[in-house]
Amino acid sequence: MSSLQGKKILLGVTGGIAAYKGPDLVRRLRDAGASVRVVMTASAAKLVAPTVFQAVSGEPVRTDLWDEGAEAAMGHIELARWADVVVIAPATAHTMAGLAAGLAADLLGTLCLVTRAPLVLAPAMNHSMWEHPATRANHGVLAGRGVRFVGPAEGAQACGETGVGRMAEPAEIVEALRGLAGAAAGLLAGTRVLVTAGPTREPIDPVRFVSNRSSGKMGFAVARAAAEAGAEVTLIAGPVTLPTPAGVARIDVETAAQMHEAALARVASAHIYVGAAAVSDYRPDVVAEQKIKKSSDTLNLSLVRCPDVLADVAALDQAPFTVGFAAETEKLEAHALEKLHRKHLDMIIANVVGGGLGFDRDDNSATVFWQGGQEDIGQTSKCELARRIVALIATRYSATRSATTPIRSPRAGGRR
Repeated sequence: MSSLQGKKILLGVTGGIAAYKGPDLVRRLRDAGASVRVVMTASAAKLVAPTVFQAVSGEPVRTDLWDEGAEAAMGHIELARWADVVVIAPATAHTMAGLAAGLAADLLGTLCLVTRAPLVLAPAMNHSMWEHPATRANHGVLAGRGVRFVGPAEGAQACGETGVGRMAEPAEIVEALRGLAGAAAGLLAGTRVLVTAGPTREPIDPVRFVSNRSSGKMGFAVARAAAEAGAEVTLIAGPVTLPTPAGVARIDVETAAQMHEAALARVASAHIYVGAAAVSDYRPDVVAEQKIKKSSDTLNLSLVRCPDVLADVAALDQAPFTVGFAAETEKLEAHALEKLHRKHLDMIIANVVGGGLGFDRDDNSATVFWQGGQEDIGQTSKCELARRIVALIATRYSATRSATTPIRSPRAGGRR
């Protein structure tokens, strides 16, 4: 477990009723060894007195960008540079909208624009506000910029309704910050990670293809998280329009055969392989040279199997630590474990898809399985989910092989 000892945490408290949890969060952070300074919005100060936060943090509380005493020395700049991490808890829908738009309407918004420290948000709002398209869009914008999210959780809300929107509990926020500290300390420093992401497209004719609904967001988030954790990351991406994560080398492909070729050409130098791509299982046996015209009521396609990138990587005599994904519509655990054993994987990330889950969303949940163990990760942003997955990968990788060995020894019992 990573330590917060000596970490400098700037806590932003905004005007959600969950602000009452703030003093407990400050206490827990200080118990973990962190120094905490608090910035409150005007609305937050109407819910919890600043003197409460001053008492539990042992530091003056800032509430106003127009504080003449503090701003005489450009105090907002000093605060922004002081912080190792900025946490906003609760983060209201209004706060998220302002951050997504890049507004500097108050001290907290200004600090978030100035700071170079990681930004962590613990959203808290009515479930209808959380599900509103504007909030979902703002969440996506912020996650795409690398903002971390903790929660929100599901349960009873102050309004008397029930749903997703409760602020994560202080203990959960502290654990997320421990994970962030671990990534900053370089959980995967010195390792090379190969990630595949996105769908593949198998052509039918020059204008049509067979594909799937994968957006590539999860694989790109894993690549970003691995780079944040200190790894040298290569990302093989199917046809998506996502920006390349910072510090990641990208290779674009289109078909399953191209992804297979690109992965097998590079996997020998990788310590860890994460097969997050939704590689097509089948492709048309014959690709028409010209556009197929609509000449009858039916069209029959003969399909043949595509190469299995994940299985072929895992089958190498000196395979890397191999991680697969299982997107299932039913019997999640049974299907995931069957795939884990059949393909001789080291770890598999399983999640339910369909019915609005999994695809084309910025959040997800997952259950991670490995030989003899599993861990559930609740609904959170795909970026935060990826960071927790990478932390688990780092732990299991360290437990099963030396990080100084670039490729693993042959698996016992030979290959399939």
